[in-house]
Amino acid sequence: MEINMETSKTLKRALWFGIPAGLLVAGACAAMMMMSPPKDLDLALSKLSAGGIYRASINANIEPVTVGRMHSWTVRLNTATGAPVEGASITVDGGMPQHGHGLPTVPKVTKYLGDGRYLVEGMKFNMPGWWTIKVEVDGVAGHDEAVFNLVL
Repeated sequence: MEINMETSKTLKRALWFGIPAGLLVAGACAAMMMMSPPKDLDLALSKLSAGGIYRASINANIEPVTVGRMHSWTVRLNTATGAPVEGASITVDGGMPQHGHGLPTVPKVTKYLGDGRYLVEGMKFNMPGWWTIKVEVDGVAGHDEAVFNLVL
């Protein structure tokens, strides 16, 4: 393969700008991974949903919650006045806000346990740090969501 003078200049330019840019991006990603979560982070595992329709609580079914292990959680839903919510459709999602990625799994509600409690299986965290868990609810009272913070 023959490289002419113009191709040589283009390759040099690409290396001159590409390598430093790549290092800058890699450095920014590494810095984000090392960031501490916000100091005023709300770590409550029970709260009113964003629209105030439900009181949602989440609890891991293992202690302590560890990185790299599949586990389940229990979501408890009550109305804002305290009555258990039955027959709701619930989705669970989440991710790492500082890293810009979601959960490595797709958790699902697999069973209604009674008294407003729902079993969520398929939870896994693949690294330490700040995670969010979003519980989205479609129930008789309406659609709403609650977002929880967790630091591993």
